[in-house]
Amino acid sequence: MATTPGTPRLLRAMNDRAALDLLLAQGPLSRTTLGNLTGLSKPTASQLLARLEAAGLVRASGTTAGRPGPNAQLYEINGGIAYVAGLDVTPARIRSAVADLTGKVVGSYELPTPGRSAKGTVERVLKAIDGAAGEAGLNRGRLHRVSIGTPGGFDPTTGRLRYATHLPGWHSPHLLDELAAAIAVPLEVENDVNLAAIAEQRVGHAKDSDNFVLLWGEEGIGAAVVINGRLHRGATGGAGEVAFLPLPGTPLVRNVSRNNAGGFQELAGAEPILRLAREHGLKARTAEAAIASALQTEGAGDAVLAEFAHRLAVGLAAVVAVVDPELIVLAGGVITAGGERLRALIQDELAELAVPRPRLLMTAIQEDPVLAGALQSALTTTRDEVFDTAGPPIP
Repeated sequence: MATTPGTPRLLRAMNDRAALDLLLAQGPLSRTTLGNLTGLSKPTASQLLARLEAAGLVRASGTTAGRPGPNAQLYEINGGIAYVAGLDVTPARIRSAVADLTGKVVGSYELPTPGRSAKGTVERVLKAIDGAAGEAGLNRGRLHRVSIGTPGGFDPTTGRLRYATHLPGWHSPHLLDELAAAIAVPLEVENDVNLAAIAEQRVGHAKDSDNFVLLWGEEGIGAAVVINGRLHRGATGGAGEVAFLPLPGTPLVRNVSRNNAGGFQELAGAEPILRLAREHGLKARTAEAAIASALQTEGAGDAVLAEFAHRLAVGLAAVVAVVDPELIVLAGGVITAGGERLRALIQDELAELAVPRPRLLMTAIQEDPVLAGALQSALTTTRDEVFDTAGPPIP
């Protein structure tokens, strides 16, 4: 089998990328530390840093202190060389944020959208982006990429949003083209739960898991499926729409697309869980508050948590039988309100219902996993583009 020889320019590019990745992961490093971590000699590490500094990719960031000997110059990624925006869209609001190339959030904005009409979607998206960019002291033209998370998924064959009839204004077959033209920077639109899984994969519990499922529980039930390290979206963008799973314990739901409901949703969505809590005498305005209350209430609260865990395990058993993941990440406000106690109950119940025994963990992303995933998705592509184009050419 023929191989490509390691030309000097190719090796320089590989070393540069390795150094940039280390600086992203570990923060400011000295020339000596960077050389030790990459295996490069001191002269080669010095040449590498000079090259990256000249390209604007790294900058000096102070010196070491508190150690024997002279202080050493530290270097860090120049985060201001590129910026990305992420958006988390729900029927009630659009939340946006802008991050620099290091992933540091430099601006955020929230646009309430209760009772909005189907018109004005593009204008609202632009307002959310401009709000976050403005707080960062930037204009939209400084953004390298925008990533938007929505319920449901855009069918790649039609361009239409599916599985989210509750999101008015997002179902035009021309919407993606209209958004791309208005935003005027590279745009990606992804299912919100898929983005939560990307956040978990990049900076959460799934960093070392190639096969995992993220189960999302808020108003609705959803899931993201990662197989061999890649998101599985399905032919129409509907992979992971587990709310439509027919399950024992609920009547069979027909015309699910018109009703925007299914067995798992009717069993473990926010409304049925709120009814469950009220049946046991727990008063709360939301399912999330009901589960939090159940944790503090002996007797009735124990029954609510046990039943909720059972319902979630029933749905997960179906998923596990098909996907066989090594890890299940539990996310979304209603599920995470149950904390470690609910996680343990689900784990025990699932062990009775499924042959595989995946680990179950509560999400490691504390604030808006969808928005975090949108930023991570945009940053991954942007870093590849910026690092590859700014470095030495590869023959």
